Amino acid sequence: MYFNKLITSCVLAALPCMASADVLSFTIGGGLWNETPKGGINKIIDPTSVDVKSDLFWDEESQGYLFATLEHPVPILPNVRLMYTQLDHSGSGQANFQFEGINFQNNVANEFSIEQTDLLFYYEVLDNVVSLDLGLNVRLLDITYQIADDGGNNTSGSVSGGVPMLYGLIGATPWPDLLLSAELNYVSFSGSTLSDFIARIAYTTSFFVGFEAGYRAQTLELDDIDDTNADLEFKGPFVGAYLKF
Repeated sequence: MYFNKLITSCVLAALPCMASADVLSFTIGGGLWNETPKGGINKIIDPTSVDVKSDLFWDEESQGYLFATLEHPVPILPNVRLMYTQLDHSGSGQANFQFEGINFQNNVANEFSIEQTDLLFYYEVLDNVVSLDLGLNVRLLDITYQIADDGGNNTSGSVSGGVPMLYGLIGATPWPDLLLSAELNYVSFSGSTLSDFIARIAYTTSFFVGFEAGYRAQTLELDDIDDTNADLEFKGPFVGAYLKF
């Protein structure tokens, strides 16, 4: 299934000739995001939202992420970053709730997976002591779920689609090879909102190896997308490493 109410167009404000990287560089890396979930989800036929903590028994989890970035000195062409994040949550316990019109009760078990693939195109407006990047991110979402109870009730399904998001980063380099930055991916349409905020400190050594750490906060608000409503948050610190050539 695909989103029925996606933005049909998402146009960046006219971008002038942007600053470009001084040299060609390629970065590849990954890390762990220790996130805590919050919020609820339901189908439009359900009377109330299913809480991810009290009903689904989700807890803090360490999730993996991967990324690759290509920057180049050609002013007209955007730089490109590919990023993949997978949020897996599961739980079981005594519960009583309705989902997809089915009344789940007694011992209820569930598994949810939210896969995010970001294809980001951005320009470096400033690239010196102060950094400023602007661009467009296309986020591919694939949400799958399974719910079952010990009475034989069960359901499974998926919600998927592509969402264009505006992207911005502002940063500072107080001394060489150290970057302090904050970045945001954001879109809001037809009552639905997706946002992804990252505050990061990154240091690249002289041996092509770099390290990063920071805080990431995502919100996922869906209003009747594939008959699904959601108001979810995932927040917590992350650490990672990368190779930069």
